[in-house]
Amino acid sequence: MALLGAIALAGEQIKNSIVLVDEFKTQRFDLGKPTYEAIVDGSVSRLRPVMLVAVTTVLGMIPLLQDPFFSAMAVTIMFGLAFACFLTMIVVPVLYAIFFKVQEPSQSPT
Repeated sequence: MALLGAIALAGEQIKNSIVLVDEFKTQRFDLGKPTYEAIVDGSVSRLRPVMLVAVTTVLGMIPLLQDPFFSAMAVTIMFGLAFACFLTMIVVPVLYAIFFKVQEPSQSPT
């Protein structure tokens, strides 16, 4: 059952990553923002939905902790999703910036 939990966790994280990258695309092309600003603004705007999915899923797994059959799956999903949520919000924007060679805008003194 832990393996089933890991598969479910992988699917959830792929969905979160796709939603985040799609938000970057929306910020860039539909709103016309520079790439660096789109990454920052997209990450900020998607932080709450990604965190809410993680929190509600973790809370929804609590009743399964007492079941001997489903407890391994529940623990895998709970701790995996809590950890992977932070990785999604940090690693995906960083990899996006690396793959697309995004430079931080230079700060000009005023």
